[in-house]
Amino acid sequence: MPVPVPRQRAIPAVESGQAQAAPTAGGPSEEETVRNEATKAENRTTHDDDNPRGTALDATPADGVHPEVATTGVSTTGVSTAVVNTTGVSTTGVATAAHTTLTLLLIEDDPTAAPIVHDLLDADGRPIRVRTARNLTEAERLLTHDVHCILLDLALPAPGRAGESDDELAVLRHVLRLAPRHAVLALTASGDAGRGAEAVRVGAQDYLYKDELDGRLLSRAIRYAVERKRSDTAERRLAEGKLRAQENARLERGLLPTPLLEGSPLRFAARYRPGRSRALLGGDFYDIVRTPDGTVHAMIGDVCGHGPDEAALGVELRIAWRALTLAGLCGDELLNTLQQVLEHERDDDEIFATLCTVDIAPDGRRAGLCLAGHPAPLIARPDRPARLLPYENNGPALGLLPGARWPRMQVELGAEWSLMLYTDGLIEGRIGEGRERLGQDGMVEMIRRQLSEGLSGEALLRAAVNEVRELNGGELTDDVAVVLLDRVATR
Repeated sequence: MPVPVPRQRAIPAVESGQAQAAPTAGGPSEEETVRNEATKAENRTTHDDDNPRGTALDATPADGVHPEVATTGVSTTGVSTAVVNTTGVSTTGVATAAHTTLTLLLIEDDPTAAPIVHDLLDADGRPIRVRTARNLTEAERLLTHDVHCILLDLALPAPGRAGESDDELAVLRHVLRLAPRHAVLALTASGDAGRGAEAVRVGAQDYLYKDELDGRLLSRAIRYAVERKRSDTAERRLAEGKLRAQENARLERGLLPTPLLEGSPLRFAARYRPGRSRALLGGDFYDIVRTPDGTVHAMIGDVCGHGPDEAALGVELRIAWRALTLAGLCGDELLNTLQQVLEHERDDDEIFATLCTVDIAPDGRRAGLCLAGHPAPLIARPDRPARLLPYENNGPALGLLPGARWPRMQVELGAEWSLMLYTDGLIEGRIGEGRERLGQDGMVEMIRRQLSEGLSGEALLRAAVNEVRELNGGELTDDVAVVLLDRVATR
């Protein structure tokens, strides 16, 4: 059942912007003094030579929060106390001492037919300032940035020529288009609940009966409408933020690689954890492809930093590596071209990237290894403990030295093996509360133990990343990428 709404006082011409206030005999009352001072303050702040009628509707803050009003404890289920900020700076959620009152814009062609009572007060007992517009043209002129709520008579004629529209809410739709960020209360005739409910469905915050107005209830309805509009705006922003987050997540998932291993007997597993909060992609990157000659090419890299710019650069380098690999480049020639890509795409000359590339021969028993400032891969075989591949010929990271060289080392893998490529996020986590890091030696010991427990594939990588996180005492601050390739000998 709708809350009965107050009758309001006739609006002085001085507040509707139509005339100057006339002095009364014996001096103004205390209430009139407060109201007149508020009006003078408004005129000082909203009128100047270039803009005689104040800031127009287009100047309404984009976030929908009027600069004069801030709230404490805004809730979608109740009405919060409106607190006014005279500094003109939005203070959402912060209570501030203030003296400016709420402003109501009444749009009614005959205000005396349904007068609004004079004692409209806000939650702190201050009078609510009222402006009157007799038509939509006047309303648009008076709809400045300091208006907080609109009280609209639904019986007003719709814009345009008479008889052009059969929509009995056309005037409301017009006002909602003019003031999409303002709270709106609809006035309707007593007993016309259907029209009032439809007005709320269209976009009004509430509807009120003209002939059942009461000052106390109308004051409360105004405050409620303002807070409900604020809550609706916050909910809309939250929903829009969730949609953007979902879109970003889909985009980031699409940027993660899909290994091209069709026809290869090798098994593949990967684990990826970005260091930045609520992200799916960081500065680490990896990829695996099989070329027509049967060679399997694997790569893992790390752009310094782990923000969105580094993530974008990592994606560019990964895509460039795949294209160059499929075009037949490898070793020093491939890394030299990737360095050129990095130098052209980075925003800062100090940005660099480490890289490890492995090309595994079609028979799976040997591989070529190139290291550009990157940790050496780990190899595990059934007949010996896990160990690191040689890294004596490690070249510089990409982007550090123009004209650098990256020698390609030949390594023997054997008939059955597991090869793990990783980024430094896996080895730079702390051990306990001290300054000691896990390091490569600690990682090798950890993987040896986990292999002895029978872990392999995805389960091995998951256990390794989880244990590193636990040793660190919480989330790792750097990106972590781990890739595992397994070759099982045929019997």
